[in-house]
Amino acid sequence: MTTPSLRRPLKVLLATPRGFCAGVDRAIQIVERAIAKYGAPVYVRHEIVHNRHVVERLRALGAVFVEELDQCPADRPVVFSAHGVPKRVPAEARAREMLYLDATCPLVSKVHVEAQRHHEAGREIVLIGHAGHPEVVGTLGQLPQGAVALIETVADVADFQPRDPANVAFITQTTLSVDDTAGIIAALRARFPAIATPYKEDICYATTNRQEAVKTVGAKCDVLLVLGSANSSNSVRLAEVGHRAGAASYLIEDATALDLAWLEGARVVGVTAGASAPEVLVNGLLDRLARTFDLTIQEAEAEPETVIFKLPRALAV
Repeated sequence: MTTPSLRRPLKVLLATPRGFCAGVDRAIQIVERAIAKYGAPVYVRHEIVHNRHVVERLRALGAVFVEELDQCPADRPVVFSAHGVPKRVPAEARAREMLYLDATCPLVSKVHVEAQRHHEAGREIVLIGHAGHPEVVGTLGQLPQGAVALIETVADVADFQPRDPANVAFITQTTLSVDDTAGIIAALRARFPAIATPYKEDICYATTNRQEAVKTVGAKCDVLLVLGSANSSNSVRLAEVGHRAGAASYLIEDATALDLAWLEGARVVGVTAGASAPEVLVNGLLDRLARTFDLTIQEAEAEPETVIFKLPRALAV
């Protein structure tokens, strides 16, 4: 005879896909393999990805995180973060004869190539993104100062005054809200009908897939818990998307940040993780919930992500 549980039942819907994308996985592998090949310390310019747990684990392995190259000795390897860097950074590394490894996500590099192509064609470029984000700083730094105008909102579109309205192009940060960006793009197209667009969507597949999964889960749950760091753009966007889908949404660093008061009265809780958040955080959150509730866990069905990005030749096995 089984004893009935006295814990309140709670259904958990796990969003799929969630967690690491191919670009994040590649960047982390680059740091790990650099430490294995060259020994510690290996320097990393900026957080390799925006997640405290990832950074702390790599630091324990021998990574040293810095903000600029002048904090790195010239005789140790340095890795550039997944967000990309301005052109001046690798130029400085070459001038100092440093060994550097570029962990820029290939989908961010694609945006850099687009910006260069538009600039060479003589177009004025609009970058849709968030001021100060490392990816935006890196993209702006691909071209001479003033060559790219940053647009953050639909209102910014009206303020943008190009020299030639018939010769404008736009590119975007890869981790934006798909819905918010669509509104800005629509405003740009309405004002500049001839605007040149990306050959292929700039918002990356992983960002799009995770937002679509959250829309599905968010519409079915009372509360959505998003695992990710507050400085992670894609994680912040997931919480926003969940809120719009109808769920009370909270971005938390890990299970220790969970406030059980948020779940009062909730029958269904959605759980997802940003593209820079490891799956171990999801497991930790489920363990935390299981200590209080009688859990039923359901994984959302989705097409598996099969994208894999190659490592730099210097680190390939």
